[in-house]
Amino acid sequence: MSKAGIRIPSPVNETVRLYAPGSAERENLKSALKRMSTETGKNRIEIPLLIGGKEVRTGNLRKVVMPHAHGEVLAEFHLAGPKELEAAATAALQAKADWENLPWHERAAIFLKAADLLAGPWRDRMNAATMLGQSKNAYQAEIDAACEMIDFFRFNAKFYEKIQDEQPISSAGIWNRTEWRPLEGFVLAITPFNFTAIAGNLPATPAMLGNTVVWKPSDTQMLSAYYISKLFEEAGLPAGVINRVAADGPLTSDVLVSHPKLAGIHFTGSTATFQSIWKRVGDGISNYATYPRLVGETGGKDFIFAHPSADPDALATAMIRGAFEYQGQKCSAASRAYVPASVWEKIQGRIVEQTNELKMGDVRDFRNFVNAVIDERSFKKISGYLDEAKNSPDVKILAGGTYDAKVGYFIRPTLLLTISPHYRTMQEELFGPVLSTFVYDDSKWEEMLKVCDGTSPYALTGAVFAQDRPAIATMSKALTHSAGNFYVNDKPTGAVVGQQPFGGARASGTNDKAGSALNLYRWLSPRTVKETFVPPKHYTYPSFTQE
Repeated sequence: MSKAGIRIPSPVNETVRLYAPGSAERENLKSALKRMSTETGKNRIEIPLLIGGKEVRTGNLRKVVMPHAHGEVLAEFHLAGPKELEAAATAALQAKADWENLPWHERAAIFLKAADLLAGPWRDRMNAATMLGQSKNAYQAEIDAACEMIDFFRFNAKFYEKIQDEQPISSAGIWNRTEWRPLEGFVLAITPFNFTAIAGNLPATPAMLGNTVVWKPSDTQMLSAYYISKLFEEAGLPAGVINRVAADGPLTSDVLVSHPKLAGIHFTGSTATFQSIWKRVGDGISNYATYPRLVGETGGKDFIFAHPSADPDALATAMIRGAFEYQGQKCSAASRAYVPASVWEKIQGRIVEQTNELKMGDVRDFRNFVNAVIDERSFKKISGYLDEAKNSPDVKILAGGTYDAKVGYFIRPTLLLTISPHYRTMQEELFGPVLSTFVYDDSKWEEMLKVCDGTSPYALTGAVFAQDRPAIATMSKALTHSAGNFYVNDKPTGAVVGQQPFGGARASGTNDKAGSALNLYRWLSPRTVKETFVPPKHYTYPSFTQE
Protein backbone atom coordinates (compact mmCIF):
# COMPACT_ATOMS: atom_id res chain seq x y z
CA MET A 1 0.00 0.00 0.00
CA SER A 2 2.74 2.47 0.92
CA LYS A 3 4.65 4.25 -1.80
CA ALA A 4 7.62 4.72 0.54
CA GLY A 5 8.15 8.26 -0.73
CA ILE A 6 8.39 7.26 -4.40
CA ARG A 7 7.33 9.99 -6.82
CA ILE A 8 6.58 9.76 -10.54
CA PRO A 9 8.23 12.46 -12.71
CA SER A 10 5.82 15.35 -13.25
CA PRO A 11 4.39 14.99 -16.75
CA VAL A 12 4.08 17.67 -19.41
CA ASN A 13 2.16 17.31 -22.64
CA GLU A 14 4.31 15.99 -25.46
CA THR A 15 5.32 18.63 -28.00
CA VAL A 16 3.60 18.18 -31.37
CA ARG A 17 5.94 17.91 -34.33
CA LEU A 18 4.78 19.88 -37.37
CA TYR A 19 6.61 18.01 -40.19
CA ALA A 20 7.28 21.20 -42.13
CA PRO A 21 8.91 20.96 -45.59
CA GLY A 22 12.68 20.56 -45.34
CA SER A 23 12.63 19.37 -41.72
CA ALA A 24 14.46 16.23 -40.61
CA GLU A 25 11.31 14.94 -38.90
CA ARG A 26 9.41 15.12 -42.21
CA GLU A 27 12.08 13.20 -44.08
CA ASN A 28 12.30 10.57 -41.34
CA LEU A 29 8.55 10.00 -41.39
CA LYS A 30 8.50 9.79 -45.18
CA SER A 31 11.24 7.16 -45.03
CA ALA A 32 9.22 5.16 -42.50
CA LEU A 33 6.16 5.38 -44.76
CA LYS A 34 8.18 4.19 -47.73
CA ARG A 35 9.60 1.23 -45.81
CA MET A 36 6.21 0.21 -44.44
CA SER A 37 4.51 0.65 -47.82
CA THR A 38 6.92 -1.85 -49.38
CA GLU A 39 6.08 -4.49 -46.75
CA THR A 40 3.27 -5.77 -48.95
CA GLY A 41 2.76 -8.81 -51.13
CA LYS A 42 4.91 -11.76 -50.08
CA ASN A 43 6.80 -9.58 -47.57
CA ARG A 44 3.76 -8.24 -45.76
CA ILE A 45 3.44 -8.59 -42.02
CA GLU A 46 1.53 -11.51 -40.56
CA ILE A 47 -0.13 -10.49 -37.30
CA PRO A 48 -0.71 -13.36 -34.85
CA LEU A 49 -2.81 -13.33 -31.70
CA LEU A 50 -0.82 -12.62 -28.54
CA ILE A 51 -1.90 -14.91 -25.69
CA GLY A 52 0.16 -15.40 -22.56
CA GLY A 53 3.13 -13.81 -24.29
CA LYS A 54 3.04 -16.36 -27.12
CA GLU A 55 2.16 -15.73 -30.76
CA VAL A 56 -0.83 -17.81 -31.80
CA ARG A 57 -1.78 -18.46 -35.43
CA THR A 58 -5.16 -19.88 -36.33
CA GLY A 59 -4.89 -19.80 -40.12
CA ASN A 60 -8.17 -17.88 -40.31
CA LEU A 61 -6.80 -14.73 -41.94
CA ARG A 62 -8.12 -11.28 -42.77
CA LYS A 63 -6.36 -8.49 -44.66
CA VAL A 64 -5.24 -5.05 -43.53
CA VAL A 65 -5.47 -2.65 -46.47
CA MET A 66 -4.76 1.04 -46.96
CA PRO A 67 -8.17 2.78 -47.00
CA HIS A 68 -6.82 5.36 -49.46
CA ALA A 69 -5.37 2.63 -51.70
CA HIS A 70 -7.40 -0.45 -50.87
CA GLY A 71 -5.59 -2.55 -53.47
CA GLU A 72 -2.44 -2.34 -51.32
CA VAL A 73 -2.42 -4.97 -48.58
CA LEU A 74 -0.30 -4.00 -45.58
CA ALA A 75 -0.72 -7.13 -43.48
CA GLU A 76 -2.80 -10.16 -42.65
CA PHE A 77 -4.02 -10.96 -39.17
CA HIS A 78 -5.20 -14.18 -37.54
CA LEU A 79 -8.74 -14.35 -36.23
CA ALA A 80 -9.50 -15.98 -32.88
CA GLY A 81 -12.09 -18.66 -32.34
CA PRO A 82 -13.78 -19.67 -29.06
CA LYS A 83 -10.75 -21.70 -27.96
CA GLU A 84 -8.34 -18.79 -28.40
CA LEU A 85 -10.63 -16.32 -26.64
CA GLU A 86 -10.99 -18.65 -23.68
CA ALA A 87 -7.22 -19.13 -23.64
CA ALA A 88 -6.71 -15.34 -23.57
CA ALA A 89 -8.96 -15.00 -20.51
CA THR A 90 -7.15 -17.88 -18.82
CA ALA A 91 -3.77 -16.32 -19.58
CA ALA A 92 -4.88 -13.01 -18.09
CA LEU A 93 -6.12 -14.72 -14.93
CA GLN A 94 -2.92 -16.75 -14.58
CA ALA A 95 -0.74 -13.67 -14.91
CA LYS A 96 -2.75 -11.66 -12.41
CA ALA A 97 -1.18 -12.62 -9.08
CA ASP A 98 2.40 -11.87 -10.07
CA TRP A 99 1.45 -8.66 -11.85
CA GLU A 100 -0.75 -7.42 -9.01
CA ASN A 101 1.96 -8.11 -6.46
CA LEU A 102 4.59 -6.20 -8.40
CA PRO A 103 5.18 -2.83 -6.66
CA TRP A 104 2.98 -0.15 -8.19
CA HIS A 105 5.91 1.99 -9.32
CA GLU A 106 7.49 -0.95 -11.13
CA ARG A 107 4.29 -1.38 -13.15
CA ALA A 108 4.15 2.35 -13.84
CA ALA A 109 7.79 2.33 -14.93
CA ILE A 110 6.99 -0.03 -17.80
CA PHE A 111 4.49 2.42 -19.27
CA LEU A 112 6.77 5.38 -18.62
CA LYS A 113 9.43 3.56 -20.60
CA ALA A 114 6.88 2.87 -23.34
CA ALA A 115 6.17 6.60 -23.46
CA ASP A 116 9.85 7.44 -23.90
CA LEU A 117 10.28 4.77 -26.55
CA LEU A 118 7.29 6.17 -28.40
CA ALA A 119 8.61 9.72 -28.07
CA GLY A 120 11.89 8.57 -29.59
CA PRO A 121 12.72 5.53 -31.71
CA TRP A 122 9.15 4.26 -32.06
CA ARG A 123 7.54 7.54 -33.10
CA ASP A 124 7.91 7.28 -36.88
CA ARG A 125 6.94 3.62 -36.88
CA MET A 126 3.71 4.19 -34.94
CA ASN A 127 2.80 7.28 -36.93
CA ALA A 128 3.46 5.55 -40.25
CA ALA A 129 1.36 2.53 -39.26
CA THR A 130 -1.49 4.85 -38.26
CA MET A 131 -1.22 6.88 -41.45
CA LEU A 132 -1.19 3.88 -43.78
CA GLY A 133 -3.57 1.59 -41.91
CA GLN A 134 -6.13 4.18 -40.76
CA SER A 135 -5.67 6.86 -43.45
CA LYS A 136 -4.55 9.73 -41.25
CA ASN A 137 -2.42 12.58 -42.51
CA ALA A 138 0.89 13.31 -40.80
CA TYR A 139 -0.44 15.94 -38.40
CA GLN A 140 -3.48 13.91 -37.34
CA ALA A 141 -1.30 10.84 -36.77
CA GLU A 142 1.20 12.86 -34.76
CA ILE A 143 -1.34 14.31 -32.34
CA ASP A 144 -2.90 10.88 -31.89
CA ALA A 145 -0.52 7.95 -32.23
CA ALA A 146 2.46 9.81 -30.78
CA CYS A 147 1.51 12.73 -28.53
CA GLU A 148 -1.78 11.58 -27.03
CA MET A 149 -0.61 8.05 -26.33
CA ILE A 150 2.60 9.37 -24.73
CA ASP A 151 0.50 11.72 -22.60
CA PHE A 152 -1.83 8.92 -21.51
CA PHE A 153 1.05 6.80 -20.21
CA ARG A 154 2.83 9.64 -18.42
CA PHE A 155 -0.17 11.40 -16.92
CA ASN A 156 -1.88 8.18 -15.83
CA ALA A 157 1.20 7.19 -13.85
CA LYS A 158 1.05 10.52 -12.02
CA PHE A 159 -2.72 10.22 -11.48
CA TYR A 160 -2.12 6.78 -9.96
CA GLU A 161 0.42 8.20 -7.54
CA LYS A 162 -1.96 10.96 -6.44
CA ILE A 163 -4.86 8.54 -5.95
CA GLN A 164 -2.76 6.54 -3.53
CA ASP A 165 -2.07 9.71 -1.58
CA GLU A 166 -5.78 9.89 -0.77
CA GLN A 167 -5.97 8.48 2.74
CA PRO A 168 -8.60 8.80 5.49
CA ILE A 169 -8.14 10.61 8.77
CA SER A 170 -7.28 8.67 11.91
CA SER A 171 -8.43 9.19 15.50
CA ALA A 172 -6.13 8.88 18.51
CA GLY A 173 -4.94 5.31 18.91
CA ILE A 174 -6.24 4.28 15.48
CA TRP A 175 -4.56 4.07 12.07
CA ASN A 176 -6.96 4.18 9.11
CA ARG A 177 -5.69 3.57 5.61
CA THR A 178 -6.96 2.74 2.13
CA GLU A 179 -5.45 0.13 -0.13
CA TRP A 180 -6.12 0.75 -3.82
CA ARG A 181 -6.49 -2.77 -5.17
CA PRO A 182 -7.01 -3.83 -8.79
CA LEU A 183 -10.30 -5.50 -9.65
CA GLU A 184 -10.86 -9.19 -9.07
CA GLY A 185 -10.88 -10.95 -12.43
CA PHE A 186 -9.79 -9.74 -15.89
CA VAL A 187 -10.64 -6.58 -17.82
CA LEU A 188 -11.85 -6.71 -21.42
CA ALA A 189 -10.70 -3.75 -23.53
CA ILE A 190 -12.55 -3.20 -26.82
CA THR A 191 -11.01 -0.44 -28.91
CA PRO A 192 -11.96 1.49 -32.10
CA PHE A 193 -10.16 2.21 -35.37
CA ASN A 194 -10.10 5.98 -35.23
CA PHE A 195 -7.54 6.70 -32.50
CA THR A 196 -4.37 4.71 -32.00
CA ALA A 197 -4.00 6.44 -28.63
CA ILE A 198 -7.35 5.08 -27.47
CA ALA A 199 -6.31 1.62 -28.62
CA GLY A 200 -3.20 1.89 -26.46
CA ASN A 201 -4.83 3.56 -23.47
CA LEU A 202 -7.86 1.32 -22.94
CA PRO A 203 -5.83 -1.81 -22.13
CA ALA A 204 -2.88 0.07 -20.60
CA THR A 205 -4.78 2.04 -17.96
CA PRO A 206 -6.28 -0.98 -16.14
CA ALA A 207 -2.98 -2.83 -16.56
CA MET A 208 -0.91 -0.08 -14.97
CA LEU A 209 -3.18 -0.35 -11.91
CA GLY A 210 -2.52 -4.08 -11.50
CA ASN A 211 -5.29 -5.58 -13.64
CA THR A 212 -4.68 -8.04 -16.44
CA VAL A 213 -6.40 -7.55 -19.75
CA VAL A 214 -7.82 -9.19 -22.84
CA TRP A 215 -7.65 -6.60 -25.62
CA LYS A 216 -9.75 -6.76 -28.79
CA PRO A 217 -8.73 -4.06 -31.27
CA SER A 218 -10.77 -3.09 -34.31
CA ASP A 219 -10.02 -5.04 -37.49
CA THR A 220 -9.31 -1.73 -39.23
CA GLN A 221 -6.72 -0.66 -36.65
CA MET A 222 -4.87 -3.94 -36.52
CA LEU A 223 -1.55 -2.76 -37.94
CA SER A 224 -0.93 -0.06 -35.34
CA ALA A 225 -2.38 -2.40 -32.68
CA TYR A 226 0.32 -4.89 -33.58
CA TYR A 227 2.98 -2.24 -33.08
CA ILE A 228 1.45 -1.20 -29.75
CA SER A 229 1.92 -4.78 -28.54
CA LYS A 230 5.51 -4.72 -29.75
CA LEU A 231 6.06 -1.40 -27.97
CA PHE A 232 4.76 -2.85 -24.69
CA GLU A 233 6.97 -5.89 -25.15
CA GLU A 234 10.09 -3.76 -25.62
CA ALA A 235 9.12 -1.69 -22.57
CA GLY A 236 9.19 -4.87 -20.46
CA LEU A 237 5.51 -5.77 -20.04
CA PRO A 238 5.33 -9.35 -18.71
CA ALA A 239 3.59 -12.11 -20.65
CA GLY A 240 -0.13 -12.43 -20.09
CA VAL A 241 -0.74 -8.92 -18.74
CA ILE A 242 -2.24 -7.64 -22.00
CA ASN A 243 -3.42 -10.37 -24.36
CA ARG A 244 -4.31 -9.16 -27.87
CA VAL A 245 -6.99 -11.00 -29.84
CA ALA A 246 -8.87 -10.32 -33.07
CA ALA A 247 -12.43 -11.60 -33.07
CA ASP A 248 -15.94 -10.90 -34.28
CA GLY A 249 -18.19 -9.03 -31.86
CA PRO A 250 -20.86 -11.69 -31.27
CA LEU A 251 -18.24 -14.33 -30.50
CA THR A 252 -16.47 -11.93 -28.15
CA SER A 253 -19.74 -11.48 -26.26
CA ASP A 254 -20.38 -15.21 -26.12
CA VAL A 255 -16.98 -16.06 -24.69
CA LEU A 256 -15.55 -12.98 -22.95
CA VAL A 257 -18.47 -10.70 -22.05
CA SER A 258 -20.21 -13.72 -20.53
CA HIS A 259 -17.12 -15.03 -18.72
CA PRO A 260 -17.77 -15.44 -14.96
CA LYS A 261 -14.40 -13.88 -14.12
CA LEU A 262 -15.07 -10.71 -16.11
CA ALA A 263 -14.23 -7.76 -13.85
CA GLY A 264 -14.84 -4.89 -16.22
CA ILE A 265 -15.11 -3.67 -19.80
CA HIS A 266 -13.20 -0.66 -21.13
CA PHE A 267 -14.96 0.24 -24.37
CA THR A 268 -14.89 2.81 -27.14
CA GLY A 269 -17.13 2.26 -30.13
CA SER A 270 -20.71 2.52 -31.30
CA THR A 271 -23.64 3.21 -29.01
CA ALA A 272 -25.53 0.20 -30.34
CA THR A 273 -22.65 -2.16 -29.58
CA PHE A 274 -22.15 -0.82 -26.06
CA GLN A 275 -25.86 -1.08 -25.33
CA SER A 276 -25.86 -4.70 -26.50
CA ILE A 277 -22.87 -5.42 -24.24
CA TRP A 278 -24.61 -3.75 -21.29
CA LYS A 279 -27.72 -5.84 -21.91
CA ARG A 280 -25.64 -9.01 -22.13
CA VAL A 281 -24.01 -8.23 -18.79
CA GLY A 282 -27.35 -7.36 -17.21
CA ASP A 283 -29.01 -10.53 -18.45
CA GLY A 284 -26.25 -12.66 -16.94
CA ILE A 285 -25.52 -10.62 -13.84
CA SER A 286 -25.99 -13.53 -11.43
CA ASN A 287 -23.29 -15.53 -13.24
CA TYR A 288 -20.40 -13.18 -12.46
CA ALA A 289 -18.04 -13.47 -9.51
CA THR A 290 -18.28 -9.69 -9.08
CA TYR A 291 -20.29 -6.86 -10.60
CA PRO A 292 -18.41 -5.95 -13.82
CA ARG A 293 -17.42 -2.31 -14.20
CA LEU A 294 -18.73 -0.93 -17.51
CA VAL A 295 -16.90 2.08 -18.92
CA GLY A 296 -17.89 3.24 -22.37
CA GLU A 297 -17.30 6.16 -24.70
CA THR A 298 -19.68 5.80 -27.61
CA GLY A 299 -21.34 7.92 -30.30
CA GLY A 300 -21.78 11.62 -30.82
CA LYS A 301 -23.71 14.17 -32.84
CA ASP A 302 -21.52 17.07 -31.92
CA PHE A 303 -22.64 20.64 -32.46
CA ILE A 304 -21.41 24.14 -33.10
CA PHE A 305 -23.85 26.82 -31.97
CA ALA A 306 -23.21 30.41 -33.00
CA HIS A 307 -24.70 33.51 -31.38
CA PRO A 308 -25.30 36.67 -33.45
CA SER A 309 -22.21 38.19 -31.82
CA ALA A 310 -19.94 35.35 -33.01
CA ASP A 311 -16.64 36.17 -34.72
CA PRO A 312 -17.22 35.08 -38.36
CA ASP A 313 -13.59 34.14 -39.09
CA ALA A 314 -13.22 32.05 -35.94
CA LEU A 315 -16.54 30.34 -36.56
CA ALA A 316 -15.77 29.44 -40.19
CA THR A 317 -12.37 28.00 -39.25
CA ALA A 318 -13.83 25.94 -36.42
CA MET A 319 -16.56 24.55 -38.68
CA ILE A 320 -14.07 23.37 -41.29
CA ARG A 321 -11.46 22.00 -38.91
CA GLY A 322 -14.00 20.56 -36.51
CA ALA A 323 -16.00 18.80 -39.22
CA PHE A 324 -13.41 17.67 -41.76
CA GLU A 325 -10.16 16.83 -39.95
CA TYR A 326 -9.61 13.07 -40.17
CA GLN A 327 -12.60 12.89 -42.51
CA GLY A 328 -15.01 13.59 -39.65
CA GLN A 329 -14.16 10.20 -38.12
CA LYS A 330 -13.63 11.58 -34.65
CA CYS A 331 -16.33 10.93 -32.08
CA SER A 332 -15.89 14.63 -31.26
CA ALA A 333 -16.20 15.88 -34.85
CA ALA A 334 -18.57 18.77 -35.56
CA SER A 335 -21.53 17.27 -37.37
CA ARG A 336 -24.29 19.89 -37.01
CA ALA A 337 -24.17 23.67 -36.83
CA TYR A 338 -26.70 26.31 -35.84
CA VAL A 339 -25.83 29.71 -37.32
CA PRO A 340 -27.79 32.98 -37.10
CA ALA A 341 -28.78 34.50 -40.44
CA SER A 342 -26.69 37.65 -39.96
CA VAL A 343 -23.53 35.62 -39.37
CA TRP A 344 -24.32 33.14 -42.13
CA GLU A 345 -24.41 35.97 -44.66
CA LYS A 346 -20.82 36.78 -43.72
CA ILE A 347 -19.39 33.24 -43.76
CA GLN A 348 -21.32 31.28 -46.37
CA GLY A 349 -19.13 32.28 -49.28
CA ARG A 350 -15.84 31.69 -47.52
CA ILE A 351 -16.81 28.40 -45.90
CA VAL A 352 -18.04 27.02 -49.23
CA GLU A 353 -14.85 28.20 -50.95
CA GLN A 354 -12.58 26.79 -48.26
CA THR A 355 -14.42 23.47 -48.16
CA ASN A 356 -14.10 23.12 -51.94
CA GLU A 357 -10.36 23.87 -51.87
CA LEU A 358 -9.52 21.16 -49.29
CA LYS A 359 -7.06 18.76 -50.89
CA MET A 360 -7.98 15.08 -50.71
CA GLY A 361 -5.94 11.97 -51.45
CA ASP A 362 -3.25 9.53 -50.29
CA VAL A 363 -1.65 10.13 -46.88
CA ARG A 364 1.79 9.79 -48.45
CA ASP A 365 1.18 13.14 -50.16
CA PHE A 366 1.53 15.50 -47.21
CA ARG A 367 -0.42 18.25 -49.00
CA ASN A 368 -3.71 16.40 -48.52
CA PHE A 369 -5.92 17.79 -45.76
CA VAL A 370 -8.39 14.89 -45.96
CA ASN A 371 -7.86 11.28 -46.84
CA ALA A 372 -10.11 8.22 -47.11
CA VAL A 373 -12.85 6.97 -44.81
CA ILE A 374 -11.94 3.75 -43.09
CA ASP A 375 -13.59 1.02 -45.15
CA GLU A 376 -16.23 0.08 -47.71
CA ARG A 377 -18.98 -0.22 -45.12
CA SER A 378 -18.40 3.34 -43.94
CA PHE A 379 -18.13 4.58 -47.51
CA LYS A 380 -21.49 3.07 -48.45
CA LYS A 381 -23.21 4.42 -45.34
CA ILE A 382 -22.04 8.00 -45.86
CA SER A 383 -22.56 8.01 -49.62
CA GLY A 384 -26.10 6.76 -48.98
CA TYR A 385 -26.81 9.84 -46.85
CA LEU A 386 -25.42 12.05 -49.62
CA ASP A 387 -27.59 10.39 -52.26
CA GLU A 388 -30.63 10.96 -50.08
CA ALA A 389 -29.68 14.61 -49.60
CA LYS A 390 -29.45 15.14 -53.35
CA ASN A 391 -33.10 14.13 -53.69
CA SER A 392 -34.50 15.84 -50.61
CA PRO A 393 -36.41 19.15 -50.80
CA ASP A 394 -35.28 19.92 -47.23
CA VAL A 395 -31.56 20.13 -47.90
CA LYS A 396 -29.11 21.73 -50.33
CA ILE A 397 -25.55 20.60 -50.99
CA LEU A 398 -23.38 23.71 -50.88
CA ALA A 399 -20.01 21.96 -51.26
CA GLY A 400 -18.84 18.42 -51.89
CA GLY A 401 -21.42 15.68 -52.12
CA THR A 402 -19.32 13.49 -54.40
CA TYR A 403 -17.50 10.23 -53.72
CA ASP A 404 -15.33 7.64 -55.45
CA ALA A 405 -14.13 4.23 -54.26
CA LYS A 406 -12.15 3.03 -57.28
CA VAL A 407 -8.73 3.52 -55.67
CA GLY A 408 -9.61 4.45 -52.09
CA TYR A 409 -12.73 5.15 -50.05
CA PHE A 410 -12.84 8.86 -50.82
CA ILE A 411 -15.73 11.15 -49.92
CA ARG A 412 -15.40 14.86 -50.60
CA PRO A 413 -15.90 17.07 -47.54
CA THR A 414 -19.55 18.02 -47.76
CA LEU A 415 -21.44 21.05 -46.49
CA LEU A 416 -25.22 20.64 -46.28
CA LEU A 417 -27.69 23.45 -45.69
CA THR A 418 -31.07 22.32 -44.39
CA ILE A 419 -34.34 24.15 -43.86
CA SER A 420 -35.24 21.75 -41.04
CA PRO A 421 -33.30 21.49 -37.75
CA HIS A 422 -34.63 17.93 -37.53
CA TYR A 423 -33.45 16.69 -40.92
CA ARG A 424 -31.80 13.26 -40.66
CA THR A 425 -28.23 14.51 -40.93
CA MET A 426 -28.89 16.99 -38.12
CA GLN A 427 -29.84 14.13 -35.80
CA GLU A 428 -28.11 10.89 -36.81
CA GLU A 429 -24.43 10.05 -36.41
CA LEU A 430 -22.72 9.76 -39.81
CA PHE A 431 -19.06 9.47 -38.76
CA GLY A 432 -17.82 11.04 -41.96
CA PRO A 433 -16.87 14.37 -43.58
CA VAL A 434 -20.38 15.86 -43.62
CA LEU A 435 -21.45 19.04 -41.80
CA SER A 436 -25.15 19.92 -41.73
CA THR A 437 -26.06 23.55 -41.05
CA PHE A 438 -29.34 25.14 -40.04
CA VAL A 439 -29.65 28.92 -40.34
CA TYR A 440 -31.99 30.54 -37.82
CA ASP A 441 -33.48 33.97 -37.24
CA ASP A 442 -31.18 36.03 -35.00
CA SER A 443 -33.96 36.86 -32.58
CA LYS A 444 -34.66 33.17 -31.88
CA TRP A 445 -31.26 32.18 -30.57
CA GLU A 446 -32.49 31.23 -27.11
CA GLU A 447 -35.30 29.17 -28.61
CA MET A 448 -32.75 27.39 -30.83
CA LEU A 449 -30.71 26.41 -27.78
CA LYS A 450 -33.62 24.18 -26.74
CA VAL A 451 -33.67 22.65 -30.21
CA CYS A 452 -29.93 21.99 -30.07
CA ASP A 453 -30.24 20.34 -26.65
CA GLY A 454 -33.20 18.17 -27.57
CA THR A 455 -32.43 17.12 -31.14
CA SER A 456 -29.86 14.39 -30.55
CA PRO A 457 -29.72 11.49 -28.08
CA TYR A 458 -25.97 12.09 -27.73
CA ALA A 459 -24.04 14.41 -25.42
CA LEU A 460 -20.35 14.13 -26.22
CA THR A 461 -18.89 17.45 -27.44
CA GLY A 462 -20.22 20.84 -28.41
CA ALA A 463 -19.01 24.36 -29.07
CA VAL A 464 -20.54 27.80 -28.77
CA PHE A 465 -19.33 31.00 -30.43
CA ALA A 466 -20.07 34.49 -29.14
CA GLN A 467 -18.35 37.74 -28.25
CA ASP A 468 -21.22 38.71 -25.94
CA ARG A 469 -20.28 37.42 -22.45
CA PRO A 470 -23.81 37.21 -21.01
CA ALA A 471 -24.79 35.22 -24.11
CA ILE A 472 -21.94 32.78 -23.46
CA ALA A 473 -23.22 32.30 -19.92
CA THR A 474 -26.76 31.71 -21.18
CA MET A 475 -25.62 29.20 -23.80
CA SER A 476 -23.41 27.37 -21.34
CA LYS A 477 -26.29 27.02 -18.87
CA ALA A 478 -28.85 25.94 -21.48
CA LEU A 479 -26.49 23.31 -22.89
CA THR A 480 -25.24 21.98 -19.53
CA HIS A 481 -26.19 18.38 -20.28
CA SER A 482 -25.69 18.54 -24.06
CA ALA A 483 -21.96 17.85 -24.01
CA GLY A 484 -19.42 16.31 -21.66
CA ASN A 485 -16.71 18.36 -23.38
CA PHE A 486 -17.87 21.94 -23.97
CA TYR A 487 -15.88 24.51 -25.92
CA VAL A 488 -16.22 28.29 -25.99
CA ASN A 489 -14.99 29.96 -29.18
CA ASP A 490 -13.13 26.85 -30.31
CA LYS A 491 -13.85 23.74 -32.37
CA PRO A 492 -15.32 20.77 -30.45
CA THR A 493 -12.35 18.47 -31.16
CA GLY A 494 -8.79 18.10 -29.92
CA ALA A 495 -9.11 17.25 -26.21
CA VAL A 496 -5.69 17.08 -24.56
CA VAL A 497 -4.78 14.61 -21.79
CA GLY A 498 -4.63 16.35 -18.44
CA GLN A 499 -6.23 19.51 -19.85
CA GLN A 500 -9.64 18.50 -21.18
CA PRO A 501 -10.57 15.04 -19.80
CA PHE A 502 -12.71 13.39 -22.45
CA GLY A 503 -16.14 11.77 -22.32
CA GLY A 504 -19.85 12.40 -22.59
CA ALA A 505 -23.17 11.22 -21.18
CA ARG A 506 -26.63 10.35 -22.52
CA ALA A 507 -26.10 7.98 -25.47
CA SER A 508 -22.46 9.04 -25.67
CA GLY A 509 -21.25 6.91 -22.78
CA THR A 510 -20.57 6.73 -19.08
CA ASN A 511 -18.53 9.96 -18.97
CA ASP A 512 -15.64 8.43 -17.06
CA LYS A 513 -13.21 10.94 -18.55
CA ALA A 514 -10.17 9.37 -20.15
CA GLY A 515 -7.20 11.62 -19.59
CA SER A 516 -7.96 12.18 -15.92
CA ALA A 517 -7.84 10.37 -12.59
CA LEU A 518 -11.60 9.79 -12.86
CA ASN A 519 -11.05 6.97 -15.33
CA LEU A 520 -8.47 5.28 -13.13
CA TYR A 521 -10.87 4.99 -10.20
CA ARG A 522 -13.03 2.63 -12.26
CA TRP A 523 -10.23 0.04 -12.39
CA LEU A 524 -9.50 0.13 -8.66
CA SER A 525 -11.31 -1.50 -5.76
CA PRO A 526 -10.46 0.25 -2.48
CA ARG A 527 -10.03 -1.68 0.74
CA THR A 528 -10.33 0.28 3.98
CA VAL A 529 -8.14 -0.95 6.82
CA LYS A 530 -8.60 0.12 10.46
CA GLU A 531 -5.88 -0.81 12.91
CA THR A 532 -6.37 -0.21 16.67
CA PHE A 533 -3.06 -0.05 18.51
CA VAL A 534 -4.39 -0.68 22.05
CA PRO A 535 -7.73 -2.50 21.70
CA PRO A 536 -10.29 -2.63 24.60
CA LYS A 537 -10.20 -5.68 26.84
CA HIS A 538 -13.81 -5.76 28.06
CA TYR A 539 -17.16 -5.38 26.33
CA THR A 540 -18.69 -2.76 28.71
CA TYR A 541 -18.77 1.00 28.13
CA PRO A 542 -18.57 3.66 30.91
CA SER A 543 -22.28 4.44 30.54
CA PHE A 544 -23.10 0.98 31.88
CA THR A 545 -21.36 1.66 35.21
CA GLN A 546 -23.66 1.91 38.27
CA GLU A 547 -23.92 5.36 39.88
